Amino acid sequence: MSNGDMMKKTAERARASKADWERFDAMTDAERRIAAESDPDAQPLTDADFARLKRTPPARIIRRALGLSQEEFAARFHIPIGTLRDWEQGRSEPDQAARAYLTVIARAPDAVSKALKPLA
Repeated sequence: MSNGDMMKKTAERARASKADWERFDAMTDAERRIAAESDPDAQPLTDADFARLKRTPPARIIRRALGLSQEEFAARFHIPIGTLRDWEQGRSEPDQAARAYLTVIARAPDAVSKALKPLA
């Protein structure tokens, strides 16, 4: 397939997509819901589906909000890197004390860093 053929097919898909969105925009909320529920590839999640899903571990959310790598976060807050990785990858869950520590880190990261620095 030549590059010109590829561009033509991409442009055709873009036009088709635009027409679909125009049709979608013209639908009422009730019509949109019926259309969504009739699509076999886009069925709503059941309670069993939600139970199967893994939630995003809070340690990852906190670390990313602070803009730290796993290594930086582990070193700054004195958490073994393997433990942090296990939490973030869902291999283990923080126990109650660790969850409390993560909550304190999330709310006052500078105070925790300061408290953990060695006295000079």
